[in-house]
Amino acid sequence: MSYAAQYESDNYPDSYYYYTKNQSIKIDYLSESLSCDVCIIGGGYTGLSSALHLAQRGYDVVLLEARRLAWRASGRNGGQLGTGQRKDQAELESMVGKEDALKLWNLAQEAKDTARGLINEHYIECDLKPGVAHPNHRQKYERDSQEEVQLLHSRYGYDEVEYLDQAAMQALVGSKAYYGGTLDHGASHLHPLNYALGLAQAAIKAGARLFEMSSVESYVEGKPNQVKTAKATVAAKNVIVACNGHLGGLEKRMAGKIMPINNFIIATQPLSEGLVKEINPQDVAVADSRFVVNYYRLSADNRLLFGGGENYSPRFPKDIKAFVSKPMLQVYPQLKGIPVEYAWGGTLAVTLNRMPHFGRIGKHNIYFAQGYSGHGVAMATLAGKLLAEVLSGEQERFDLMAKVPTPSFPGGALLRYPGLVLGMTYYALRDRL
Repeated sequence: MSYAAQYESDNYPDSYYYYTKNQSIKIDYLSESLSCDVCIIGGGYTGLSSALHLAQRGYDVVLLEARRLAWRASGRNGGQLGTGQRKDQAELESMVGKEDALKLWNLAQEAKDTARGLINEHYIECDLKPGVAHPNHRQKYERDSQEEVQLLHSRYGYDEVEYLDQAAMQALVGSKAYYGGTLDHGASHLHPLNYALGLAQAAIKAGARLFEMSSVESYVEGKPNQVKTAKATVAAKNVIVACNGHLGGLEKRMAGKIMPINNFIIATQPLSEGLVKEINPQDVAVADSRFVVNYYRLSADNRLLFGGGENYSPRFPKDIKAFVSKPMLQVYPQLKGIPVEYAWGGTLAVTLNRMPHFGRIGKHNIYFAQGYSGHGVAMATLAGKLLAEVLSGEQERFDLMAKVPTPSFPGGALLRYPGLVLGMTYYALRDRL
């Protein structure tokens, strides 16, 4: 099959997001060799945010995406723009100390502000809405939630989060499956594919050169670095590796720090106004306390978008609707019989301690950010901003993220799966007991 024919046939995977995307971006594949200041490998949030921020600083930027822009997790995820890092602040204080924990908190707050600022600045229509709830599926987590709210109020001056008792939480999420938890008015949720495509349009307008269907087969470090696709080579002073869960074998020095896992989402048919008021009267997003998180929210047309369940193989379940409907009906038995109209999956990357992995490799200006562990809408957007800073000589904030410990998975990239599957199976079983 020719590249042109493959391009025409290789559209976005079926999902609710694909069928409700509000723009189409037609971009050529890389057909001839060229040179640039920065070559970005990967067209998800990290790559698109990097391209936009670097182009705004005057860099000549080339971005290479193996499929379509935001084709992978950036265009398929739960759409939650969450507060804080993936680890809560108490854990971060133990991990890096109170001083750096405060700096990491401030960066995470900036991550939300950066995403919302880009949406406003570039008029990105992506159904941005406020509010994310975190209900507890175990009563023993109630004290943790109360202490978290107290810590954020007293030490971090964050008063947009509140603790809800069992009755208030059950009224908020319309389910008897939970005890209390927190409601974060400062977090948001959005249509992830429309957000990503808006970033792409802004990057193009700023002067970045974006190419789809241009899979990077390898790169060679040097002065300049040589980034190779099947059809052409990009000579670049700097390279950003922004592949995340789809890094594959491209860069072995990074691979052992992350684990690709698959997560799945379904979308019901539009719900009646009565059901909407019953299950989510305040139109917030939800992410519960399970180790394998259930996360869900209403779409702009009042569908329930429900994410739940993971697997760790190269293949998705044969029947994603049935796979995800099971946890959905445990939370919302009142939705039994409501048709599910869309079902899809995506691959994300987690780290062993669930903190993102930033850094440099080699001697010739190779940078990366990866391993957002389900917190990528905000943090990957921020990563692009910090990558633009470090390439411009402003190292402090990027280095703060880069020095957060990122343990390797036992056995490295080759043997990490058996240990992960065993661990995930244990925690999934613990969730059910």
